[in-house]
Amino acid sequence: MKKSLMTGLLVLIAAILTWFAFAGTPGKWPGVDENVVERIAEEAGRPAREPFINTDQGDILLFVFLTAGAVGGFIGGYQYRKLFGEDRGKS
Repeated sequence: MKKSLMTGLLVLIAAILTWFAFAGTPGKWPGVDENVVERIAEEAGRPAREPFINTDQGDILLFVFLTAGAVGGFIGGYQYRKLFGEDRGKS
């Protein structure tokens, strides 16, 4: 009981410290594409352009992941016996 209480208290303290550490940072962190890829592309004379399929608008990216998950789930379900070997005992 005492050990789980101490563990819970340490997790709570770590969460609060993490919250305060991130609260003072700016709103948006630049990613690898902004820091590295765009800089190198501009140095090579190829400035950034609009993507062919802009997934930043609306829920397009969510729809793409949903569709890929549904297709992968269907294929995995259809091939379940081959994947997990239920037919191995029947030769």
